[in-house]
Amino acid sequence: MAEHNLLGNKGEMLASRYLMDKGYAVLHYNWRSGHKEIDLIAKQHDVLVFVEVKSRASEMYGNAEEAVTDRKIRLLISAAQAYILRYKIDLKFRFDIITVIGRCEPYRIEHIEDAFSPTW
Repeated sequence: MAEHNLLGNKGEMLASRYLMDKGYAVLHYNWRSGHKEIDLIAKQHDVLVFVEVKSRASEMYGNAEEAVTDRKIRLLISAAQAYILRYKIDLKFRFDIITVIGRCEPYRIEHIEDAFSPTW
């Protein structure tokens, strides 16, 4: 497996642990709807949280959250719509971004809650 894939997998694992430590219940990892994917789907109290995880070895080439492009946001929103319809979800929801920076401990984890809003 390519090094960037390993870094991404490690970042998703660290992000899920971070969320669980904050009291979230992680419901799904890498949930797919066709070619669209949501890295983590979690629940905090009565709010469903769709999480995009971005991992970087360093911030030498910019902030990790900047990699969440308009196209990526559209794909995430579309996948979230599919999830809500498939599971007949009747909860408030939001979209978060978690960035994980570093190759080894101590990792720097940043959680951007309500990072963007859908326009549907």
